[in-house]
Amino acid sequence: MVKIEAETQIAVSTDRSADTRARILEAALREFSALGLAGARMDQIAAAAGVNKALLYYHFDSKENLYAAAIEMISGRVRDQSMAVFLLKASPGERFIRSTLNHFDRILTQGEFQSLMQQEMMRMHQGEEASAMSIVVKRVFAPMQTMYQAMMREGIASGELIDADWMQIHLSALGANVFYFLAAPVWRLLQEFEPFAPEVLAERRRAMVKFLGLAVFVDRAHGAEVAAKVLADSPMPELPSTRHLVGRSDERKK
Repeated sequence: MVKIEAETQIAVSTDRSADTRARILEAALREFSALGLAGARMDQIAAAAGVNKALLYYHFDSKENLYAAAIEMISGRVRDQSMAVFLLKASPGERFIRSTLNHFDRILTQGEFQSLMQQEMMRMHQGEEASAMSIVVKRVFAPMQTMYQAMMREGIASGELIDADWMQIHLSALGANVFYFLAAPVWRLLQEFEPFAPEVLAERRRAMVKFLGLAVFVDRAHGAEVAAKVLADSPMPELPSTRHLVGRSDERKK
């Protein structure tokens, strides 16, 4: 009886520890994405997680290790969501369109991940050590690129997709997504619309999928059908607050 009670107490303690760690990581993700590694404060993260600093340092002995753990956590989420698309039982062309739409939706809904990636890229361009980027490359970009390359080569070999350099298709499709969000301040000056308005985002999303159905398929009629199918069963995701959208300049300041 005593042994059972002891095992129960250990299990409860383990669950509480895991819950505490998860709350710290979620709070850290928000702080680091908004303020960066240098600007985020451990006491603010502890307060946001509802723990004291001693408990925070019990789980993570430094801000750098907490930062790396937060990036590893969000990277795992992105990887799992993206890889699920590549593993669908569908033609290479359909998986291509779905993966590009998944990328658009990821920029739209995973603002913390996009913000952290921008910060890491800036650090690398400035010659700073960006060791966290190696985590992302290993956990997210490398396996995704392997799957993407195999998918495109399968599509080209089968005759479903046009015979073009797979990386150029990759850059053209995903690069267009990134450019739209990063250039949002310029779009506001050039066009009479708000680039992050829900109806504008929904239309941009539809236009992107329809364009790919015509641009990369050998049989455009087939491509249009695939695009229509993808749009029909891929509703617009719930939008986050505009503060978390890439391209916004109204990030929280300390």
